Amino acid sequence: MADFSQKSTISITCPKRITPYLKKELEDLGFPIHKVRHAGIETEGSLNDCMMLNLSLRTAHRVHYRLKDCRPQNADQLYRELVKIPWEDYIDKHGYVSVTSFIKNKTVTNTQFANMKVKDAIVDRIREKTGTRPDSGPNLNKSVVFVFWKNDRAQIYLDTSGESVSRRGYRTETSTAPMQETLAASLILASKWKPGNHFINPMCGSGTIAIEAALQALNKAPGLLRPNYGIKHILGFDEDRWNDLRSDLKNKSNKDFEGRIIATDHDVRAVNATRKNARTAGLDHLIEVKKCDFSETEIPGGDPGVIMLNPPYGDRIGNEKELEPVYAGIGDYFKQEATGWWGYVFTGNFDLAKHIGLRTNQRIEFYNSTIDARLLEYELY
Repeated sequence: MADFSQKSTISITCPKRITPYLKKELEDLGFPIHKVRHAGIETEGSLNDCMMLNLSLRTAHRVHYRLKDCRPQNADQLYRELVKIPWEDYIDKHGYVSVTSFIKNKTVTNTQFANMKVKDAIVDRIREKTGTRPDSGPNLNKSVVFVFWKNDRAQIYLDTSGESVSRRGYRTETSTAPMQETLAASLILASKWKPGNHFINPMCGSGTIAIEAALQALNKAPGLLRPNYGIKHILGFDEDRWNDLRSDLKNKSNKDFEGRIIATDHDVRAVNATRKNARTAGLDHLIEVKKCDFSETEIPGGDPGVIMLNPPYGDRIGNEKELEPVYAGIGDYFKQEATGWWGYVFTGNFDLAKHIGLRTNQRIEFYNSTIDARLLEYELY
């Protein structure tokens, strides 16, 4: 069985431009930062630490625990390196294993071929040591092995996440062009909002931004809603330790928070999706969901907070010319209704953004999938 207390390099992936927020999360959890990449961070820890990371991180995609670092020249050499790893200590001989990879090597023109060599090495080793072998295939809901092979350097990891940790489990309903949970969490972390302040989310879509704000307001670990992770299928996984960790994280979360979180949309389908997703997340009593135009969204009294909108860009939803008055209307709404607040508009259309008509305080770079995007920050005097 695997030694869950043995420390190794942990590589945590995330979308490009989100690494600053992932770095801050890791520092807050007490993990050292060994290397910052364009789409991830390397730290150090054990498989027990990977439990905490999978449950706690808001901005990560996958948590990879390194087993081996080698320098194969071709696929056959990679196979020979892989059969040296005691896979029988990590993967159930009656279980299931999937192989994923990033491969950029001049001797390999077909990634599927390389993945097959990796899979063969794993099952051949387990068969040799135990007399039987696990099943294999593309599903990511059991044991998952990840190979990063660039030029002559290959790094072999256990993928302790399996499915991306951005898939929290609460989004059972979607409206048009739903935002990834990881991105929504990062937008909130990039803003001036602090838990306890009001958070207003007109144009809420399927409610992802509002739900992520509520999770942060409660200090609730985002991974608690999801039942399955890759780490649960590694031999030696301690179910009692996992349950104790979950209980500890639940006890650290709050039952309520100061301030109000309001999510609105003019589309009844979006409103219904937000309500259902908030209910699945156990947050429906904390998020006020209303059907109305963004310009009619209530601005609560008392201490000011943050307003965040994700309007359509004109590429997937609506026509760009037709959206010009929408963006102009956002500027009017900010000026007329939200004095003293911080306003944010997340968009991938910089020409449309000009129609807001306000000077930005910051233009924070993100990607929305492959779209070059900005979180535009407005200090609303």
